[in-house]
Amino acid sequence: MRYVAAYLLAVLGGKSSPSQTDIEKILSSVGIEVDAEKLKKVLSSLNGKNVEEVIAQGRENLCSMPVGGAAAPVVAAPGGGTGGAVAEEKKEEKKASKEESESEDEDMGFGLFD
Repeated sequence: MRYVAAYLLAVLGGKSSPSQTDIEKILSSVGIEVDAEKLKKVLSSLNGKNVEEVIAQGRENLCSMPVGGAAAPVVAAPGGGTGGAVAEEKKEEKKASKEESESEDEDMGFGLFD
């Protein structure tokens, strides 16, 4: 992705077909080490193509992708309908542990605003 971003920056800078040294200069200016093989692959796939056309084609591909998702499946309560009782037990456990942690804070011997 960094190579494509650097390529696009070079195009925005006025280069219609950026070279490998142009991309390397952009990436090295922000401290990124260049992988020559990946850079050559990006340059070869974009060689001779208009960037605006490539972006437009990408947008068309994104439009054809499904967005969103199906509704989440409903999970049956464990134990044949005792889901409410299990949830109540968990709430009680959480309340008990919260009360314990509050009492531990009081035992420390100092308050926040003392």
